[in-house]
Amino acid sequence: MEMLKEKRYTYDDYRLWPDDVRYELIDGVAYMMSAPSPKHQGISRELTGQLWQFLKGKPCQVFAAPFDVRLNAAEGDDTVVQPDITVICDRTKIGRNACNGVPDMVVEILSPSSESYDMVLKFNRYLRAGVREYWLIHPDSKTLTVHILKDGEYMARAYSNTDTVSVHVLDGCQIDMNDVFEE
Repeated sequence: MEMLKEKRYTYDDYRLWPDDVRYELIDGVAYMMSAPSPKHQGISRELTGQLWQFLKGKPCQVFAAPFDVRLNAAEGDDTVVQPDITVICDRTKIGRNACNGVPDMVVEILSPSSESYDMVLKFNRYLRAGVREYWLIHPDSKTLTVHILKDGEYMARAYSNTDTVSVHVLDGCQIDMNDVFEE
């Protein structure tokens, strides 16, 4: 992830930037995002599709990137992230331009350019904000690490491409990882 400049930006600055280049803003620092690979997009499409099928007719909604998430919008925090996949069960958080508040589930699909950024910086922001379930998908090794929030800490469990994974925040939702990683 490339930082835009050594300058602090606000959410108001972010809203004025062109839509044809993707940025995330964490604590006022802008990070430019590269375009995802075809493998990344395939994983996102399949997982979003499985979640969307499960959520049809239910109160929760799933969103694929680019979709702005303002984790602490109520406090005027200058942080805007664009998780690869976001699940929101409280529809009052879905605003005109973004999710305004903490989503129930966030999925990040790792790439060489974003791995440490997603696994450290965003991990800690999601933890502090209180995201209840955080998935990190490792496309090259075809593995998944699921982080479940418990008592202010994430408890992690690893899965492979042969596993069926229960979504903790969506009672009854099962994700077939073989389909997610199918090329």
